[in-house]
Order: sequence, then C-alpha cells, then structure tokens
Amino acid sequence: MTETSNSTLFSRVFSTLKIAIKGDDTFDFTKGSIKKGVILLAIPMVLEMMMESVFALVDLYFVGHLENSSYAIQTVGLTESVLTIIYSLAIGISMAATAVVARRIGEKNPEAAAKAGMQSIIIAFAINTVISIFGFIYAKEILLLMGASPAAADYGVNFTRIMMASSISIMLLFLINGIFRGAGNASIAMRSLWLANGCNIILCPILINGLGPIPAFGLIGAAMATSIGRSIGVLYQFYHLFGGSGILKVKLSQFVPDFEQIGAIVKIAAPGVLQFVIASCSWIFLAQLVATTGNDTGSAGYQTALRIMMFFILPAWGLSNAAATLVGQNLGAQQVERAVKSVYTTAKYNVIFMGTIMVLCLLMGNQIISFFTNDPAVHKIAVSALQIMSLGYIFYGIGMVLINTFNGAGDTWTPTKVNFVGFWLFQIPLAYLLAKYLKMGPTGVFMAVPIAETAITLASIMLYRKGKWKTIQV
Repeated sequence: MTETSNSTLFSRVFSTLKIAIKGDDTFDFTKGSIKKGVILLAIPMVLEMMMESVFALVDLYFVGHLENSSYAIQTVGLTESVLTIIYSLAIGISMAATAVVARRIGEKNPEAAAKAGMQSIIIAFAINTVISIFGFIYAKEILLLMGASPAAADYGVNFTRIMMASSISIMLLFLINGIFRGAGNASIAMRSLWLANGCNIILCPILINGLGPIPAFGLIGAAMATSIGRSIGVLYQFYHLFGGSGILKVKLSQFVPDFEQIGAIVKIAAPGVLQFVIASCSWIFLAQLVATTGNDTGSAGYQTALRIMMFFILPAWGLSNAAATLVGQNLGAQQVERAVKSVYTTAKYNVIFMGTIMVLCLLMGNQIISFFTNDPAVHKIAVSALQIMSLGYIFYGIGMVLINTFNGAGDTWTPTKVNFVGFWLFQIPLAYLLAKYLKMGPTGVFMAVPIAETAITLASIMLYRKGKWKTIQV
C-alpha cells in the first residue's frame, strides 16, 4: 500500500470518527455502508455506556478508601444491585421508545417519532414516583434483605435513601438517550453521559472528603455527587430535546397524555421491562447468596468484581445498541436483508471487543482489582470472581446483540422468555446448588454466571435464526 493510499485511508477513518462523535443528522441508516452506519452509532454508544459504567467505578474507588471500606463497598454494591430494578425499568421503556422512534424515523415521520418519545417520558415519571418513595422509606430494610449485616445497613442507609430518592435521574438518562438513539443521534446521548460523569468525578472527592468550607460527607457524599451529576445530564438532554436542532422536533403539546399511544408503548415496553427485571432479580439473588455464604468480605469482593465487570460489559451493550437502531429503521424502510446484515456486522465487532477484554481480565485481574481495594481478603475474592465470570465474555457479547435485535424489531417477548428460563429456571438453581449443596460458597455463584449466560446466548441464536423478529409490527 502506497503512502498516498495510507494517508487517504487514515483521513477517511479520522473523518468517520469525527462525525460519529460530533453527530450527523443527515446520514440515512437505511442506505449506504452498513459498516459506516454501525461505526457512526456504535462509537458514541460505546462511549456513552463507558461513561455510565464509570459512575459505579468512581464511587467504588473513593468509598473503597474510606475508614470502613468493607461496609462502604458493600453498601454501594448492594444499592447498585437494587437499582438494577430501576435500570431494568429504564432500559425496558427506553428500548420500547427506541423501537418506536426508530420505526417512525425509518418511515420518514419524525413528528410521530417525537410524540412517541414524549409519551414514554410520561410513563417513566409515573412509574418512578412510586419507586422513589418506597425506596426512601424502606432503605434500611432493603439493605438487610439483600444480606447486609445490621452494622453495614446502619452505616449505609442514608446512601441508599439518597440514591433511591433521586432514581428518576437514572430512568430519564436511559430513556431520553434511548429516544436519541432511535432517531440515530447517538452523539447527544454520549455527551449527556460525559457531562454527568464529569460532574460526578469532580464532586465525588469534594463531597466525600471535603474541601475548604465544604464538609466531608463520607459515603453520603458519593450519593450526592452521583445524583447531582446525573441530574445535570438530564437537564442537558432536555435542552437538546427542546432546542429543535436535530431530526426530532419536540413540542410541549406532545407532553399531553395520549392514552392510546401510551397503551401501545406499554404493550411493547412491558415484556421488555419484564425481561430486564428477570435478569436483575437474578443478579440480586446472586448478590444475596454471596453475602450469606461469604459474609461481608465475600460480598465486598463480589461487588468489586461486578462493578469492574459492568465497566467492560456496558460498552459492549452500547455497541450492541447499534443493532437496535439499525434493525428498527431498516424494518421501517422495508429493508429486511439490510437489517440482517447489520446484526452480523455488529455481532462481529462485539465478539472482537469482548474477546480482548476476556484476555485482559484473565491476565491482569490482580492488577485491576488492586486499584480499587487495599483489603487483602476482599482483593482475593474479587480477583477470583472477575476471572471466573470473564470466561463467558464472548458469549455475553453475542447475546447482547441478539437481545437488541429482538427489541429493536419490537419482538420483546422472545428475549423475555429466554431470560425467564435462563436466569430463573437455570442460573438461580445452579448457583444455589453449587454454593449451598456442593459447599462451594461464593465460587459456586461466580461459576454459575458464565455457564448460564452461555446457555442463554445459544438459545437466542436458535430463536434468531427462526426469523420471527422480521415480521413484528410496531
């Protein structure tokens, strides 16, 4: 290859990366290069999900160096495990919003797409109000139910209260970003997480350790920083929704409830929410099983490994989100074969990414964990958990793309059924059998994760090949 051709290739790649980060409302994802379409969507989506995963890691890093680090790490981890229910609701509703918005954009009807997005926000507010109140009142009971000791629950109750009370910011971040992704504008979704994370990174050390006239709030400061950061990200999203600079032109009149459309969105979202609630409840059970078989130290080690694992998995989820947008828009444009090719291209990239991360975790697990905890007992368990669970990373990557393919097409029942069988009828009993009956303790729980995820992915591949998702109408 000549120097000129090398220069041209570099220039083309750099130009594509620049467009992906900056955003391009003029690109039509139903035409042109599929690889370019995946890249334009995937890069900001990956960066967006990396920023989301950084939230937990930033909190974990700073609270891991507090005096009662074992209690602090356990509180952050157990609260995040409970918040996965909120994440599940947010992802489920945002997935429905992405599917409907993408389909309307594919049909060249941006006004209907904007209205569908606003009706989704109404649903989110209604649901989260109830959850926030309940979580604030019963924060201590939630921690105890999750397996925390009474001392750990007393220590962390105010952290959990703040996180539950401000959980609307979590739901709106996911949901509104889903609306932007459905419209093909993933760069705004990415920038909202950048802003939220930047605020969290700046505020965390200040509010946890204190600075000048600002007192040290300790563990509570981590919750305050995270809540403020996410809220600022949501304000940024609303600014762009009403700014009208993109393909979506939002009007205040679209916030008036349209119960027919709300019903249609709920019909798609309900099984979508259920599929993620099923997965989240399984993770909650695993966290509780580790806490009861491994005590506070085992729980802290598992939660440390889990946060790091999520740091790697969320970017892969972001990459796989490209499949949802491409499938939705191309099915809306009656381009079925193009939708299929989009799935294969996205899956290939995700396998390469997750394979690389698996090797990294296996070879450098000890060094990675050392950065987040200086407790030898917690460190040992965390390394074991990270290395065992990383064995399924390649299958996680494929499974994510297939889940987003089904959801992007509006076929939300298929992954729901797969999750129910895979998590509740297989992963939970397997983890209980290994941890309790075979006396393997937390190690048995760690092993159940990659085994179950591999089985879920294999089942998803078989259902994908049947092609029912190609015929769904939304």
